[in-house]
Amino acid sequence: MREYLKFYIDGAWVDPVALKTLDVENPATEQVVGKIALGGAADVDKAVMAARRAFASWSQTSREERLEVLGRILAEYQKRFGDLATAVTEEMGAPASLAQRAQVPAGMGHLAVAAGILKDFKFEEDRGQTMIVKEPVGVCSFITPWNWPLNQIACKVAPAIATGCTMVLKPSEVAPFSGQIFAEIMHAAGVPAGVFNLVHGDGPGVGVPLSTHPEVDMVSFTGSTRAGVEVAKNAAPTVKRVHQELGGKSPIIVLDDSVLAKSVARGVGHMMNNTGQSCNAPSRMLVPAGRMAEAIAAAKDAAEQVTVGDPNGNATMGPVVSKVQWDKIQALIKKGVEEGATLVTGGPDRPEGIDKGWFVKPTVFANVTNDMTIAREEIFGPVLSILAYDNLDQAIEIGNDTEYGLAGYVNGADIDKARMVARKIRAGQVSINGGADMTAPFGGYKMSGNGREWGDFAFHEFLETKAILGYTPKQAAE
Repeated sequence: MREYLKFYIDGAWVDPVALKTLDVENPATEQVVGKIALGGAADVDKAVMAARRAFASWSQTSREERLEVLGRILAEYQKRFGDLATAVTEEMGAPASLAQRAQVPAGMGHLAVAAGILKDFKFEEDRGQTMIVKEPVGVCSFITPWNWPLNQIACKVAPAIATGCTMVLKPSEVAPFSGQIFAEIMHAAGVPAGVFNLVHGDGPGVGVPLSTHPEVDMVSFTGSTRAGVEVAKNAAPTVKRVHQELGGKSPIIVLDDSVLAKSVARGVGHMMNNTGQSCNAPSRMLVPAGRMAEAIAAAKDAAEQVTVGDPNGNATMGPVVSKVQWDKIQALIKKGVEEGATLVTGGPDRPEGIDKGWFVKPTVFANVTNDMTIAREEIFGPVLSILAYDNLDQAIEIGNDTEYGLAGYVNGADIDKARMVARKIRAGQVSINGGADMTAPFGGYKMSGNGREWGDFAFHEFLETKAILGYTPKQAAE
């Protein structure tokens, strides 16, 4: 049983101003496996003011000093790799294999990428008589989700450290264990007091104060579009910078060619990864209308090869994170049946032989139309909708017919045709045939958010731009 009843503020573990606790459940067993303290506005104020004090000196550190700190963080992270993997599996149900090959390495990757970029990043640019200077934005509040907890913590913390910002993190109260260990890593790495702070809590108790605090210069939020709108509203009166990575209903366009079955199978595998709990999951698959039967057969075969069960065993898919999520997913699966979509495999209720834990059947619907609820709403579970298209122009039109624009996918043998389609998808990141790149910018169009994370684009989110006119005397500039 884990007990995390202190917050990390100003380089020390401190008691909450008023102790209030929350039980944390293992979604695979429905058993309470830990307890955290829930913070409030007073705790947030202590953390923010510590970050404000630390900003005066941390913002003035050299590139070399920040590189050294990032190196120490990465070294400590590697030491705690096993602890982090165990925590992720326990708190949100990721299979141990996924935690070890993707969940934990993702955080490590962002730290390494940030260090690599920092080595050569240009914080100053001479333009004749004018000097353009990039300076840290200030104190940042980070509100992160439960689905890829370390990925989302590290992709904010790493560039913030690199650019000279200070920060307060609120990890998800649903999956807080990995965030706690991350704070222990920061402490062990000797990150200067106040540069990184952690306060556990829920949205109303900690998220709102982090969004409204007048001493916070930027709030970076990852989560649902609904919650992101509230964060933006809360931040508006203090005119702080708001960065949002929100929901998605991403299309995957399967080209009409000889590798259709392989393309469909790849799309199913991507959709079922992390139990469908990814904001960029390819949840709407568009296939040629004349080959719907072939696509259905390939999708059914791929989905039925996904094994569901104990995340500490050999299963490829674990539970969804909570009863709240399970209930929502079940309601949407039933809605798909009611609205006339063809249930190819899966469906409501737990998989056969499982009577405990928030497990969902890998589910595929076919003959879905884009006006159906399952094609419009973000399900955030292992549920794929297959839609038909008559030609590529129609496929692109359907793919873009969504309020979201986080990601898109194109699978097929003709690379030129895939590139053409990718260019026309209105989304922040489009992957051709499974392409991946941790240095590429990640973020959304439309209601999928504002700003970009990952790589050098993330650095710019944490920087203000200052123009110093007359920096170079006219004669010297000439």
